[in-house]
Amino acid sequence: MNEALLSGLVLLITLFLFAWDKVRHDLVAIIALGACLLLGLVAPGQALEGFSDPAVVVVAAVLIIGRAIELTGVAALLTEKLARLKAPFAVQLGLVLIAGAFLSAFMNNIAALAITMPAVVAVCRAHKLPPGAGLMPIAFATILGGMTTLIGTPANLILSSVRQDQLGEAFGFFDMTAVGATVAAAGLAYLILIGWRLAPRRASDEAVNDSRVVFEVSPRAALVEPAPSGPVFEALTAAGGHVLGVIRDHQRLPAHSVEAVEPWDRIMVTSREDPWVVARKADCSLGARLSSAPDAATARVVAGYGSPLIGRTFGTIAADTDNEVRVIAGGPRVERESVPLGAVRIQPGDQLVLHGGSGALDDYLRYARLLEVERRASVKVSPRRATLAVAIYFAAVAAAVVAGLPTALTFGAAAAGLAALRFLPPREVYSSIDWPAVVLLACMIPVGQSFQTSGAAAIVAEHLGFLLSGATLFWAAAAMTAVTLVLSIFLNNVATAVIMGPVGIAVANALGVAPDALLIAVLIGASSDFLTPIGHQNNLLVMGPGGYRFTDYIRVGWALSVIVVLTSAGVISLLF
Repeated sequence: MNEALLSGLVLLITLFLFAWDKVRHDLVAIIALGACLLLGLVAPGQALEGFSDPAVVVVAAVLIIGRAIELTGVAALLTEKLARLKAPFAVQLGLVLIAGAFLSAFMNNIAALAITMPAVVAVCRAHKLPPGAGLMPIAFATILGGMTTLIGTPANLILSSVRQDQLGEAFGFFDMTAVGATVAAAGLAYLILIGWRLAPRRASDEAVNDSRVVFEVSPRAALVEPAPSGPVFEALTAAGGHVLGVIRDHQRLPAHSVEAVEPWDRIMVTSREDPWVVARKADCSLGARLSSAPDAATARVVAGYGSPLIGRTFGTIAADTDNEVRVIAGGPRVERESVPLGAVRIQPGDQLVLHGGSGALDDYLRYARLLEVERRASVKVSPRRATLAVAIYFAAVAAAVVAGLPTALTFGAAAAGLAALRFLPPREVYSSIDWPAVVLLACMIPVGQSFQTSGAAAIVAEHLGFLLSGATLFWAAAAMTAVTLVLSIFLNNVATAVIMGPVGIAVANALGVAPDALLIAVLIGASSDFLTPIGHQNNLLVMGPGGYRFTDYIRVGWALSVIVVLTSAGVISLLF
């Protein structure tokens, strides 16, 4: 079996595992790298070279820098001011979308979503609209912003490495900006004028996942001696709750099997009503007490990808904050768990209801990367430190653009400087890095190189070149963007860039056009995941809070995808 066929087979299996989504993406990348190593497609000395690739270094550094700027609160303050402006809904939402796209160009797009999401919810609430009217547009806006600069998304850095490997020079910081910014502007115009009108506006009672919470109560009648379960359950039902079971000895018993509630039992309840209201009406006490802080508040939040809480239990939050912040309730997923609320392990996209002092909440939400949905954070900004952090960041950009220094060097120095100046707590320096993403990048780089060196990319490019023979640059660019976009629906954008980068250059050579033309077409397509909630993490994160269904993304995203393909092809044909 020749190397091209072996490489293609490894890649197809890898694509299947990515699309299957039952195995962690970083583990899939490790398996793919191991297979290439065993089959002789990657030399032993090259297997770990991906970890020293500039793209991987830049991704880690940008995550640290973006987290440091996020913790200063300056970006959140900007979006909060935009949310307070008195203007029509489309204007107010449009300003927040533009801010989200701009932030996403210079920091992790999940962080950009985390910063702007509360502002969008506040704008919707001010205009008496459900959050779903604005959350899908802000997710799409932060994705659009990622295609405008070299560091906007890891896929851009992967394609830069592909360019350096095959053409001898990496992308400059703003080499894709002319095309990316035009596409982003066209996409934002669509979202502001039309897209938000297509987003579903289900009332919160009808929303898929956003309003139902699960919490624990203790009947006052059972605090001393057992109480019959019937009257207790009936009282909770009359108060707007639904009894899920009884927690006894760290296990959840079915409600129908419990004849009497013991003094140490806790009843797990689900409801769309305020947990304290349900508990009070049913003469029960809530598992968590009200905070004594004068600025106590309750916040509904979503656990973001990369949160240090992923895999830890709900009870960890109280331990982390010395009981200053407590989990009051969890989202609908908790209904399926058979353990007490405090023992439920947090997963990406989980909803939690937290209670504590506003200051403690603000600090913890930023540390834990929890996306706030219901309560507006009171952001405290030190102008001097915020200015210094932003200045260090843009100094790194200027050193890369003006002085031509390697981005790995400039952003690495900026990250080290911000860490040394304590813009991040020491424990945050490493926890701010999305290590699974780093492993994914580092392992997929040599896998992608094997796809090129084995000749598999050339075979794919030959077939694409034959299909596109005689096509103008406009249609060639449109085809490459569309193919990449469709592939990105099923894969993460890093894997898509690894596959399509070498193919784009080979097709360009076959057609006799500038390699950068089709490489940038691939870059745009890899950052255009608008058709499914699984295409991009930001899409998935707003699904629950927005009350969206799977098909809602097609409803809003199909026209945006067409706009992206045609706009990018038009600008590429003009520039190249």
